[in-house]
Amino acid sequence: MSDTPATSHLGALFCCVLLCLPKGTVQGPHEKRILNDLLKNYNVLERPVANESEPLVVSFGLTLQQIIDVDEKNQLLITNVWLNLEWNDVNLRWNASEYGGVQDLRIPPKNIWKPDVLMYNSADEKFDSTYPTNVVLKNNGSCLYVPPGIFKSTCKIDITWFPFDDQECKMKFGSWTYDGWQLDLILPSDEGDASNFIPNGEWTLLGIPGKRNELSYACCPQPYIDITYSVRIRRRTLYYLHNLVLPGILISTMVLLAFTLPPDSGEKLTLGVTILLSLTVFHNLVAETLPQVSDAMPVLGTYFNCIMFMVASSVVSTVLILNYHHRSGETHEMAPWVRSVFLQWMPWLLRMSRPGEKITRKNIIMNNKMKELELKERSSKSLLANVLDMDDDYRGGLAPGPLTLAANSANYTRLPPGQSVDDLAAPGCLAGCARELQLILRELRTVTDRLRQDDEEAVVTSDWKFAAMVVDRLCLIVFTLFTVVATVAVLLSAPHIIVP
Repeated sequence: MSDTPATSHLGALFCCVLLCLPKGTVQGPHEKRILNDLLKNYNVLERPVANESEPLVVSFGLTLQQIIDVDEKNQLLITNVWLNLEWNDVNLRWNASEYGGVQDLRIPPKNIWKPDVLMYNSADEKFDSTYPTNVVLKNNGSCLYVPPGIFKSTCKIDITWFPFDDQECKMKFGSWTYDGWQLDLILPSDEGDASNFIPNGEWTLLGIPGKRNELSYACCPQPYIDITYSVRIRRRTLYYLHNLVLPGILISTMVLLAFTLPPDSGEKLTLGVTILLSLTVFHNLVAETLPQVSDAMPVLGTYFNCIMFMVASSVVSTVLILNYHHRSGETHEMAPWVRSVFLQWMPWLLRMSRPGEKITRKNIIMNNKMKELELKERSSKSLLANVLDMDDDYRGGLAPGPLTLAANSANYTRLPPGQSVDDLAAPGCLAGCARELQLILRELRTVTDRLRQDDEEAVVTSDWKFAAMVVDRLCLIVFTLFTVVATVAVLLSAPHIIVP
């Protein structure tokens, strides 16, 4: 198939265009001439001033892009920052009309003089962590240098109000070799630029105030200038409230539930020890995030220490309660002060009472008087009356002696048919009856003592259990007040509570 004439003409035109294209790109010669003329005799070591007795004025600003991390343990602040340095170089000026209207150039900083401004409190391995971007040079000699960098600066972390704390980290910049008579730093604004700040998940930015400082030392007459920016931040507390404070409060309130468990359940002591171990784990989690310093104790650590002391005290109280509960009349005798405190006055103060018994102040006083009268009456009764729990009225009608004992015993012993009290008074029968009465009295005394001992032991055991209940209720009230007061005191003492 042969080509048409139209196709042949298009092919020839395309070949002509390819042949006419230049071998390389063509640029204007003006920028090249400017660079050659400016840098031909330029010395990067020369301080660019018209009068060497005057200082070179450098405007220093800071733009905060992001707070990357606040390392409390190592006391470091890591930020993404852009520096903003402006100065005028008298050796880098040109007339734009003579160079084709070119008004600005981009020059690498190694080719011209630039101020040796560094961050004094840098903790970076290379110390200067800025990236050397090009310097924007204008025809009037104005130089703009905006180097970005990841700055790692030292910061004194105050953990007193952790996690409700505010921190102020300083970033101090200044010339490393020039004094104030040779290089003068000025602030373009009292505040750093935070218009493009990326919010941090843990910290809220409060401000970046800047301050120019001029220091003079005894060794040298010339002043030294530095620019210090204070990064003021506030910790967001929502995370710590949800993960540390609220679980700590809930665990501490579980201690109060231990005082509501009956001692016979066998879980009072186990629950207290488990809660103590849980709080110890939480306290270790808090300690791992804080710097290992002894300057101050964080408020959250103080709160956990108070709660741990309260839980440890509750374990000791639980041991005392269980000891009281399992005491009996066979092993322990209740002291009078224990009976007065835990069976009378404390139940009255705590509004506690036994079933079918109401404890009031009047009843306590009346019971104490009745016990005193009962002891006096018992001490005045005869042995037989105390053993048989009867009155001593028979002693007023009969003279003491064997006949009186036999006559009164006849009232409680059935006589054989045809036998009277006079027959018992016979000399032969009197000795036998006396021996039988002694045996009967001995048996009665043994049985009565045993019954009375069992009753007294049951009463004492019941008293110990009631005393344990009183101590349990007292600990519940005391530890509840302690938990509430400690929690409220910690939250109210904080500068701020919730920062989302």
